[in-house]
Amino acid sequence: MEINVGDIISSKKKHVCGSDRWQVERTGADVKLKCAVCGRIIFVSYDELKKMLKNVSGKDNGTL
Repeated sequence: MEINVGDIISSKKKHVCGSDRWQVERTGADVKLKCAVCGRIIFVSYDELKKMLKNVSGKDNGTL
């Protein structure tokens, strides 16, 4: 699985704000994700990311 900074991912479950889109802010030992609607930032491990991931879009085009 290739995840890069700036990628937009869709999760299987929705966030409490109603969005299922996340922008990858940082990669490393864990992954920093920012919610597309409310801006909430979370850190998840790669194992958790694999479980929640539905698909990966390309780079963000400035919509967030």
